[in-house]
Amino acid sequence: MSYIASPSRYTNMQYRRCGKSGIKLPAVSLGLWHNFGHVDVLENSRAILRLAFDSGITHFDLANNYGPPPGSAEENFGKLLHEDFRPYRDELIISTKAGYTMWDGPYGDWGSKKYLVSSLDQSLKRMQLDYVDIFYHHRPDPETPLEETMRTLDLIVRQGKALYVGLSNYKAEEAAKAFAILKELGTPCLIHQPKYSMFERWIEGGLLDLLGNEGVGCIPFSPLAQGLLTDKYLKGIPEDSRVAKPHGFLQENQLTQETLQRIQDLNTLAGERGQTLAQMALAWILKDERITSVLIGVSKTQQLTDCLKALDNIIFSKEELSRIEQILK
Repeated sequence: MSYIASPSRYTNMQYRRCGKSGIKLPAVSLGLWHNFGHVDVLENSRAILRLAFDSGITHFDLANNYGPPPGSAEENFGKLLHEDFRPYRDELIISTKAGYTMWDGPYGDWGSKKYLVSSLDQSLKRMQLDYVDIFYHHRPDPETPLEETMRTLDLIVRQGKALYVGLSNYKAEEAAKAFAILKELGTPCLIHQPKYSMFERWIEGGLLDLLGNEGVGCIPFSPLAQGLLTDKYLKGIPEDSRVAKPHGFLQENQLTQETLQRIQDLNTLAGERGQTLAQMALAWILKDERITSVLIGVSKTQQLTDCLKALDNIIFSKEELSRIEQILK
């Protein structure tokens, strides 16, 4: 049965200006890091994408190595994009990245011009696209000159293969230098994608201030700490969880008693706010006006529905914020 998007898809989603650009992003965006590879069930991936767009999520975030296996998330997304979303392409913001290991040899990793141009060409073929809306450098390269990497991002925009460029995993000092180079080249950085959650707060040490001052958007990934900031692990390790998957990044040894106690205490506070723990964790990030969007990954449509309800309440009292800080100490 062919897909027709919900006519009310823009009714309830909030959209936020991305830095000083002309782009607005949904407050909640969908990441395809997990659950969209060849190891996953394609029809489940289709159901998640359909629900996301029907709910006003216009931004889908990928990378060359997402899967597993690497590249398969882009292949599956490309297939679903052309079967279901072809009429809606101009309503979508599609992003991809390069910076981690993608193929063997010296040209399949990091930040050289050779790697970035080749990788994006491959990504476009996998997704059956002429261009992406945002192309990110996925992580800093300690050996390639920063000027080479940034000039390549500028080149890619001038070639029409991407509309905007972004950075991911850059610390504040590295990001500041990259922003300056890109601005001078005439292709300013649109957005930065760092890891940020209640359990991972390094960006509060200078990066968030830099992004606010420079007018660069911010879209945190892993806002639920890969599922730790949900009710998933309150009663043990479910068989279908990321901890239980052999190919996942979340390991069982991360579920310490101290961490579990924090999760329990945060869950109690979330209940008092009338939210699930996941909803409160997302709302806690979105309370900051420097945050453009929060990037979630889900394995079930029910999880997506739950996360979207975070937008119902992103206001925190001083007492609630104080309690959260005490719990996280």
